[in-house]
Amino acid sequence: MSQVRPTEEAYAELQQAYDFYSLELFDGGLPHCLITFQRLKRTYGYFSKDRFSRRDGRKTDEIALNPEYFAVVPPVEVLQTLVHEMTHLWQWHFGKPSRACYHNTEWAERMEAIGLMPSSTGGPGGRRVGQKMADYVITGGKFELATARLFATGFEITWLDRYPALPPARMPSMSKGSSPVSGAGAGASIEQNAGTLPDSAWIAPSETLAHLVESQKTGNRSNRIKYTCPGCQNNAWGKPKLKLICGDCNVLLSEALEQA
Repeated sequence: MSQVRPTEEAYAELQQAYDFYSLELFDGGLPHCLITFQRLKRTYGYFSKDRFSRRDGRKTDEIALNPEYFAVVPPVEVLQTLVHEMTHLWQWHFGKPSRACYHNTEWAERMEAIGLMPSSTGGPGGRRVGQKMADYVITGGKFELATARLFATGFEITWLDRYPALPPARMPSMSKGSSPVSGAGAGASIEQNAGTLPDSAWIAPSETLAHLVESQKTGNRSNRIKYTCPGCQNNAWGKPKLKLICGDCNVLLSEALEQA
């Protein structure tokens, strides 16, 4: 039996998500672009205007996503990054973007209208505009409801980096300085009360991941070690070399030196 080729499968999933959100959140009005995988340090993704040209002279924009984070953040957060960059693309073609990499009021208002709240911290209370900007899901907003419908179709991100980066808690996007990138974005930590999204939206489908366990399990723990969240200081115990994600801070737990 023939298998789907990895390149086709991985990029087809992102194209499916792009087409879906273009229809659901942008009334089907976004032009096509070239979606790529790019590994950039401390960056979930970026938008670059007119980055590619065809040999016949036709140009297209680029939306890049960093696959190093696919295995260590919830799938919905990858989709947040995609929509964040799609909003930059919308503004480039139909709005009035500011200087390179700056997230202005027009961009922020459009993000909020489609259900993502801009925030410099990735959570409530952060600045809505600025050079480095993240976002979080607005409960009951268009993005949350549309994403629930997308997951209901069986959508998933199937290919994951086996050597993922460590995701900083609520990491804002990084400026790309004098490069041609007109806006960098990052899906930030998601509010846990976004109840209309299925459980699969919160848990990355990887055997290397586990949610934070609040209580210790009984039994022989002679070979178990303690893991601590660098943000909220919650603890979990498990075998060595696990990669555990704090459900509150969405950050990788670190191994403590003591045995538990």
